[in-house]
Amino acid sequence: MKIELNNPATTQLPVDRGAKQVSSSSSTGTQPATEDRISIHSDSQSVQTLTSQAMQSPPVRQDKVEPLRQSVASGTYKPDASKTAGAMIENDAQ
Repeated sequence: MKIELNNPATTQLPVDRGAKQVSSSSSTGTQPATEDRISIHSDSQSVQTLTSQAMQSPPVRQDKVEPLRQSVASGTYKPDASKTAGAMIENDAQ
């Protein structure tokens, strides 16, 4: 799994735009009050945690992946549903 730390999609922060407040008091003869607000929240702790988890995961074993990729591409890969279900149950029990 490759993580691009300089990917623009990962560096964008969510923006919370507050409602624009406008009062229309024409009897006082003053300019209506306008207030714009913005709040930016940093998710850097989440990004750091996910990056740490990704860096601790084992490297891709290309010698195992490549033959599987080729068999899937050629249509010769026929997984055994019983083995897959058994492995899922075994993995869930851990």
